[in-house]
Amino acid sequence: MEAFFSSTLGVAIAEIGDKTQLLALFLAARFAHKNAIVAGIFVATLLNHLVSAALGVWLASAISPEVMKWVVGGSFIAVGLWLLLPDKDEDPDGKWLKYGAFTATVVLFFLAEIGDKTQIATVLLAAKYQSILFVVVGSIAGLMIASVPAVYLGEMLMRKIPAKAVRIAACILFCLLGILTLLGDGIVLKAV
Repeated sequence: MEAFFSSTLGVAIAEIGDKTQLLALFLAARFAHKNAIVAGIFVATLLNHLVSAALGVWLASAISPEVMKWVVGGSFIAVGLWLLLPDKDEDPDGKWLKYGAFTATVVLFFLAEIGDKTQIATVLLAAKYQSILFVVVGSIAGLMIASVPAVYLGEMLMRKIPAKAVRIAACILFCLLGILTLLGDGIVLKAV
């Protein structure tokens, strides 16, 4: 359950003000079918984070626990520091919008998550906890916690959430995970 809660909290906090949350706002402004947008976010995140978690578990099995401890711990700290940098507001690729809310959301969200902080966090969390299921379910829950309100409540909600404070909180969380990983006994392989 620790894998689930760490993934949910880490991804939810990291996602606030992230480019995919801004993409959710854009899609909500563009399309009337909010449920199709939410379903598209879910499908894109499931596909992306399933691959990411599988990669994390594989990396942990391919690298010695002591080396993996340093890789994962250092990477958590690096992601934490990266979270202090605000995302650039990138324009989504307009050619996908003609395919409707669901398809546009699946494609644009999947592409936006490639190399994103939350994708990297999912790889790291899966490597740390050796649990594809709990990390994927937790990371999806975290992303949905951050994205669904953006779809339904839009800019009104975003104006009330101080992005800088959220970035600092996310930085502290990921740096703390990194420090705890480095102080621990390495990555302990567990049955899923």
